Amino acid sequence: MMALAPLTSDANMAPGLEAFGFEAPLRQRELLPAWQQWSTAGPSRRVLAPSIRHIRERRALPTTIAKRRARYAALIEAEARRQGVDPELVHAVIRAESSYRPRAQSPAGARGLMQLMPATASRFGVTDCWSPAQNIRGGVSYLRFLIERFEGELSLVLAAYNAGEGAVAKHGNRIPPYRETRQYVRRVLGYLGKT
Repeated sequence: MMALAPLTSDANMAPGLEAFGFEAPLRQRELLPAWQQWSTAGPSRRVLAPSIRHIRERRALPTTIAKRRARYAALIEAEARRQGVDPELVHAVIRAESSYRPRAQSPAGARGLMQLMPATASRFGVTDCWSPAQNIRGGVSYLRFLIERFEGELSLVLAAYNAGEGAVAKHGNRIPPYRETRQYVRRVLGYLGKT
């Protein structure tokens, strides 16, 4: 273990980092006695010990999502209008699925902005799930199909987008009793301001 360098004798000058042995890693219990010795050496030298702030992970800021949304807004709105789907519904689905991240991938294998599964992508003619234009086109086509299939019943459309139209049909054209699907429907409706 490295010995600490002697403290500076100048009463008005704080010791350099070398005085506390920062050229080699120190454990906090080794650093604290040296700091206490230096800070209590005299009235002119009294200084509070440094505090270590804990850095917490921050959630994505709404401004970050707004910036990503703006990047794809024209593409989303053009495709939604072309297929006769409400652009705000597409925005709400994308926000819930990927937070507008084009490289998002779920553990189940869903990919891209609208989190298309490979089979769904293939079904709607998407050859590159990572292409934002193709992903949005395929996702909007799927939404359009579900809107027609469930006669515009938005909660069933969203449940089917999350769990598959087969799961909704299997449960008597009701939202399946899956916690994830129920939360998903509430979240998207919340983004649309319909809860």
